[in-house]
Amino acid sequence: QVQLVESGGGLVQTGGSLRLSCAASGGTFRLNVMGWYRQAPGKQRELVATITASGITNYAETLKGRFTISRDNAKNTVYLQMNSLKPGDTAVYYCNTNPAYLAWGQGTQVTVSS
Repeated sequence: QVQLVESGGGLVQTGGSLRLSCAASGGTFRLNVMGWYRQAPGKQRELVATITASGITNYAETLKGRFTISRDNAKNTVYLQMNSLKPGDTAVYYCNTNPAYLAWGQGTQVTVSS
């Protein structure tokens, strides 16, 4: 059973940056399209960005230019670099395949203060 462990969240001020990591244990990580998702309080989980096995990326329209997804298949890890953070980015961030079919990890909390 593949397990996903997210890390790197925290409290930052508006305009700050964070780099999230998601480590996947086992499975055929390198073959999967991976995605970062987020869930803000009282809202549904939404897809933030995806990256294919070969590195082709896609982003939610409103996040283009601020977030960058990348992956290291040798380390079974996917990253999310977040710049120019806004209070609206406050959420718990998760990674999963896209479409999501693995058990969700615990996520990592990102809080952006104004």
